[in-house]
Amino acid sequence: MYLAGWNDGTTGPLLFRIQKVYGLNFAVVSLIFMFACIGFLSGVFANLYLDGRFGFGKVIVSGSIIQVIAYTIQAGAFPFPASVLCYVINGVGMALQNAQSNGFVGSLKDNPEVKMAILHAVHGAGALSSPLVATQFAQLPHWSFHYLCSLGVAFVNTVMLIAVFRLKTQDECLAQIGQQAGEKGTSEKSQFSQIIRLREVHFLAFFILVLVGVEVTVGGWMVTYTIDVRGGGLSSGYISSGFWGGSMTGRVVLLWVNKKVGGRRVLFIYSILAIGLELVVWLVPSLVGGGVAISIVVVILGPMYPIAMNHTVRILPEWLITGSIGWIAGFGQTGSALLPFLTGAIASKTGIKSLQPFLISMMAFMTILWALVPRTARRAE
Repeated sequence: MYLAGWNDGTTGPLLFRIQKVYGLNFAVVSLIFMFACIGFLSGVFANLYLDGRFGFGKVIVSGSIIQVIAYTIQAGAFPFPASVLCYVINGVGMALQNAQSNGFVGSLKDNPEVKMAILHAVHGAGALSSPLVATQFAQLPHWSFHYLCSLGVAFVNTVMLIAVFRLKTQDECLAQIGQQAGEKGTSEKSQFSQIIRLREVHFLAFFILVLVGVEVTVGGWMVTYTIDVRGGGLSSGYISSGFWGGSMTGRVVLLWVNKKVGGRRVLFIYSILAIGLELVVWLVPSLVGGGVAISIVVVILGPMYPIAMNHTVRILPEWLITGSIGWIAGFGQTGSALLPFLTGAIASKTGIKSLQPFLISMMAFMTILWALVPRTARRAE
């Protein structure tokens, strides 16, 4: 998850430089996100097949190796068409790892809420550190050498995954920590067929899609918004780092609030607060005031993902949890490409000032989707 966070935090600081180097408008540079979306969706469907055939350990390592290949190519700063194709490759790798890691942690029995929060706090740590590096490279002639740093992170990630999980299946890994395999279903239908029939899975998948999309849109386009609308300099790339740092902090610091208020209820509170603060960013023409408001927004957005994943564990049949979380996480990851792409497409017509009303509308839509998610467990079949 650190590698996934590193990747998510990279695009924002480099986006402005990519536009300048290749001479692109907002719509064309947004193809980066569209091609990443294609990669994510391909990875989601590939995971459904590969997981059943090869198992957890081999699939998650394969995803990391795919990212090593993508970063190797990206470091060469090839023409823009070749560069965006790398985002497809990268998206496949990220989707496989995202689905497998969330599914594995979601299957743990001992204190799963804290473990899920830690997993996504590590994602925040990766997204916090990468803009610190990417912002420096964005101001250098060899800006694409940032991807050599990404290559190093991906290589270390691959080695660690092999060393820890040793290409074993999920049940074998759980047995090593003394946890028995979960209850098995009695349905003759395939796992995919059972998952795809659950409406709560689709509500949660679209909720995660919008949530992740909002997070990455803020972390990515907020840098360009600050430079173009608020008059910030190239060092505004550090805003992206601050954003993901706040997300990481929120996932850990607000754990006690989530437990006190209740996951379902507190998420509504977080959503309303986030919308209110985003209105401040939009309507108050202050660089400092907007920075303070957005820093609070990211702290309260942070816990939403692990809250949704823990709710998934509570409301779905045990034998479908791993597959469902994998589907929700993988499908939801497409939001990190889809919403930033839509932002760029809209900005090409109306300017980047359209970012804030777009974010507010997506936050409102996200809240409605959460209201549609059932609050109680589905009856076992």
